[in-house]
Amino acid sequence: MGISGQPETLLNLPKTQKDQLPVIKRFSGGGTVIVDEQTLFITFILAKEDIDIPAFPEPILRWSADLYAKAWKIPGFTLRENDYAIGEKKCGGNAQYIKKDRWLHHTSFLWGYSEENMNYLLLPPKRPAYRRDRDHKEFLTPLKDHSPTCSSLIDQLKSELVKRFYIREFFLSEWEKKPHRQAAHLLDLTT
Repeated sequence: MGISGQPETLLNLPKTQKDQLPVIKRFSGGGTVIVDEQTLFITFILAKEDIDIPAFPEPILRWSADLYAKAWKIPGFTLRENDYAIGEKKCGGNAQYIKKDRWLHHTSFLWGYSEENMNYLLLPPKRPAYRRDRDHKEFLTPLKDHSPTCSSLIDQLKSELVKRFYIREFFLSEWEKKPHRQAAHLLDLTT
């Protein structure tokens, strides 16, 4: 859930509490996302000197949408308001954190999704106009309906990124963990 999200307006609280679904409030903005094994997360962390775009939400969104469209070549892939969509249906949502000349842009793409899991979410009070009042089933499209494999999407994105940046791959198993401030926290919905 985004930093300013209110559980009572975004979540089916009785179902969330009954099923003891953990709810994590992240440090960035953006909407509420169901996270499971079918979620594809992509995050960019950049400084102004890394890329020639203003560190403001709209230019970042346009840049990332262009990147995904060129990498994936999915017909109808576009930026619709603040979402990534294929035609009239959402396939990914994003959140950003911008501080001076640095920014983070992360996206939760739906490789697939469980219709049952979507019952944890309410229709948000603030929603894009193109959504209208459509429920999740009518509003969402999973990427698996538009690409043969998730790994092919990742490979295509890497190929596009190496055209734009110097890329160095690293493995989390080799990453030295260092202490950091706790920015995301688990919400207690029992009170």
